Formats: sequence, C-alpha cells, structure tokens
Amino acid sequence: MSSIYFIADTHFSDENIIRYENRPFQNITQMNNEIIYRWNCVIKNNDIVYILGDFGAEKNEYSILSQLNGNKYLVKGNHDKYSNEYYRHTGFIEVYDMPIILNEFWILSHKPMYVNKNMPYANIFGHIHNSPMFHTYSNQHYCVSVERINYTPISLNEIIQKIQSQN
Repeated sequence: MSSIYFIADTHFSDENIIRYENRPFQNITQMNNEIIYRWNCVIKNNDIVYILGDFGAEKNEYSILSQLNGNKYLVKGNHDKYSNEYYRHTGFIEVYDMPIILNEFWILSHKPMYVNKNMPYANIFGHIHNSPMFHTYSNQHYCVSVERINYTPISLNEIIQKIQSQN
C-alpha cells in the first residue's frame, strides 16, 4: 500500500541556498546526498511524493530525481522555470502550474494561500523556508519547506495528526 508524502524547497544543487537559508551543510554535494538519503529512508518505490516547488538547479535535476524513491509530482514554485514537458521528461509523473486540491480538502501550493476558518480546506505549502512570520502548522495549514521538516519528506498521516492536535 502506498502513502502520500510532501516536501518543498529542496533546491538541489543550489549553492546559494546553503548560505541564504543557513542550512547545516558544508557544500552542495553534502546537502544533495543528505536529502537524498533522508528521502530514501522514508519513501518506498510505490509511495506518492508531492514536491511543492523549488526542486533544484537545472543542471542536475534528472540525475537527482532518478535517485529518489517514489512516484513524484511537482507543483511548480518560483524557481521551477522550465516547461512542464521538461519536468515530465526528467521523471516527474505530473507537473502543475497552479495549486491543486488533494482529497477534496488539501490545497497543495508552493506559496502559502489564505484559508480562513470558514473555508472547508487546509493548505500544505512551502516557499517560506524558516521565515519567522509563519508557524510550521495550525489547524488550517502546514509548511513543508525542508528546513521545517528536517530535510525529510513528511507523510499526510503525520500532517493530519499534528493539525488535529491543534484542536
């Protein structure tokens, strides 16, 4: 049986992100290898993974994506600048330019979306990395930027448990 996972803002092979987000890696090789290792420790080949934007620098996307377990879907972020066909060719099963709705409840987006308490939705997103302006989660949102989820994909079940703990 497959499970659903989320991750955002991996920025594979982007040297600047280490310094910009104060990531705990010496270089991009160490960062790439560690994220790949953590990913593959939790993701099985039949699992579904939604990458909520900013997957990586263009020079290594295919080689990195091919090392990652699971069936991978991309909701494009502001750094995912190539065509959807390019990303499908690198190995994504599907690519989305706009937010999508999962299981009639979860809005999956790169940037956080405004979801008020009267709406029957919750938002799973990335983009904000470690910004102190947002909490990691509330009863209507969850941020899956890698810095907030220990550089490891997080399951939908774990997100549901954490959100329910807010009530």
